[in-house]
Amino acid sequence: MQLFKCDHCDQPVYFDNTFCSYCQNLLGFDGISLSMISLHKNNDGTMTAAGSGINYHYCINHKHDVCNWIIPDSDPATICIACAPNRTVPNTSIPEHLDRWKTIEQAKHRLMYALLKWSLPVKSKILDPDNGLAFDFKSDEYLPEGQRVMTGHASGLITMNIAEADDVEREMAKKNMDEVYRTVLGHFRHEIGHYYWDLLISGSEFLGEFRELYGDEGYSYQEALDRYYNNGAPEDWREHYISAYATMHPWESWAETWAHYMHITDTLETAYSYGLTIAPTVAPVNAGLAAQIDVNAYNCDDFDKIYEKWLPLSIMMNSLNRSMGAQDLYPFIINPSVKEKLRFIHKVIHSQKNKH
Repeated sequence: MQLFKCDHCDQPVYFDNTFCSYCQNLLGFDGISLSMISLHKNNDGTMTAAGSGINYHYCINHKHDVCNWIIPDSDPATICIACAPNRTVPNTSIPEHLDRWKTIEQAKHRLMYALLKWSLPVKSKILDPDNGLAFDFKSDEYLPEGQRVMTGHASGLITMNIAEADDVEREMAKKNMDEVYRTVLGHFRHEIGHYYWDLLISGSEFLGEFRELYGDEGYSYQEALDRYYNNGAPEDWREHYISAYATMHPWESWAETWAHYMHITDTLETAYSYGLTIAPTVAPVNAGLAAQIDVNAYNCDDFDKIYEKWLPLSIMMNSLNRSMGAQDLYPFIINPSVKEKLRFIHKVIHSQKNKH
């Protein structure tokens, strides 16, 4: 995620901000220009952009403090492009559920930012029932005793158990599943990968290349799931996959790798936005530990350039975390097979981006 600036006073502001701490103007994120807009609140209650003079209104979910995206007053819509796919949201009368929804929306808005940045198709199921996107955020307590809401994807509908927004419950699930990484944003990036497999790979000119890299997806997903949970991952999975779960089925290998491509791109954009240069004092130039993050990965057509900058950055991030006594921020190894899978995802995404 990039660092933004207030277009009224030029002070740095962040993606989630709703006001500028320096000039006190309101802030809203414009999902069309993908920029932060400084807003002056008028006596009649309208809000005018400091730079353009255009009047805006907040998304209806702003009243719950879960969204800071804005819509031009010329558009009668009351809900922004990031919130439009929401089909089921938590009960806002329960403070704990509202807090969890806020955590979920912070992650989902970052997801939507990336999809819009790449010009990937993002359309609500309300507008496109067959190919559109929808989100259900649900709680176990509304199910019969013993049943659980399962986080997952099915035909464009992404369901998330709101318990994932609770740090303690998520850490317990991470431990029980023997996972090295589990975040709300990570879940979104994985599940949206399934959605874009259906949209961009299934029946497309990319399907043959997908099968060469990931395997033939035409066998029973349920049988693959049962086999994975009964037997676990093959002992040599680290040689061919980004995670143990990716071994379960070609669809899961795609979704796991897609999520990592999003991790890499967005983190590199942050480093680029901060003007980060990595120049270890004790490592020789050819050690692969140095990098100048001088390109925004979202806009970079050259996958090798992205990959070359990611390796030093991920090593540095892990080293910083260890200095704080924390776990590695990126506890993964990108083997040659995964590198080529990432390259393929890069090609698929940029084929869409270049259409616009």
